Amino acid sequence: MPGDTDDPPTRALASPSSDNPSSDNPSPDGASPDGAARGEPGRPAGERPLLVLGAGVMGCGITALALSRGLPVLLVDPDADRLDAARADVRAHLRTAQLLGVATGPLGELSTATDPSGAHEVVAVVEAVTEDAETKAKALTGVCATVPPGTPLVSNTSSIPMGELAPALPRPGDLVGAHFMNPPYLIPAVEVARGPLTSDAAFTGLTALLARLGRAPVQVGDAPGFVTSRLLHPMINDAARVVESGTADAAAVDALMRDCLGHREGPLRTADLIGIDNLVDSLRVLRLRTGDERCEPCDLLLAKVGAGHLGRKSGRGFYDYGHPGREGTGR
Repeated sequence: MPGDTDDPPTRALASPSSDNPSSDNPSPDGASPDGAARGEPGRPAGERPLLVLGAGVMGCGITALALSRGLPVLLVDPDADRLDAARADVRAHLRTAQLLGVATGPLGELSTATDPSGAHEVVAVVEAVTEDAETKAKALTGVCATVPPGTPLVSNTSSIPMGELAPALPRPGDLVGAHFMNPPYLIPAVEVARGPLTSDAAFTGLTALLARLGRAPVQVGDAPGFVTSRLLHPMINDAARVVESGTADAAAVDALMRDCLGHREGPLRTADLIGIDNLVDSLRVLRLRTGDERCEPCDLLLAKVGAGHLGRKSGRGFYDYGHPGREGTGR
């Protein structure tokens, strides 16, 4: 999430016009993706960057999506160490996207900073901080002091309604919801929600951004969990309860859900992909706002978070990955 520092360091990746010409290069093959300076097809010269708040799993994934489509990105996080790790994470995402054939053109330019004070003219702001209404409101309020009115403020929330978040902002009409799925550069649709205060301009701006990113918006009502999280997260919680009770282990649960019921990966491997801590945060939001007891995080999920077993990003969750981000073996 964005934060204030006395001297915010800014780093740039693959920027031919950057003040830091020795900066790293996000191009997976090491080639300098400097097409933005020359105005190559698919990468317009002088295109305004996307401002992404939060360098966690989703912030890095959304950044990689934008870069893969040739859009420049300023990625902001108050933790300089997290930003250093994020640069490597983004490069890994881009390598995967290129290997899978979903990133075939010139890459966008990536810059990083510990606060957004240097961002003025951006195409939009995408907030991807912790799934907590107060934290999100603080991040979005902070950036309102930097970007001009009318800039779309896009909250990548999986469960918090825009109608709840908007009144806490100085510019509630600029707020609109877009729930990107993980990994964003592989999933073609985005769940979008227009709150009661969202302006026509903000919604149009989000639609234009998603078109630029090659993603299809699916508009849903502004409600806790929207559609995907309201259905998926309680189901994952139930799957974890099955493991907790000793009825089956994670691999058996996922095999049955995948091979008998058509779930692509299985609910517990999906939990590891989401991040078990993120899942618990979302379940708590749903429990508080809907009163649904199925959304009370089960003891097994809480124990894994307490032990630091958060899924792929930590190297261990319901599966053992050996190293953060790798494919895992069942436990």
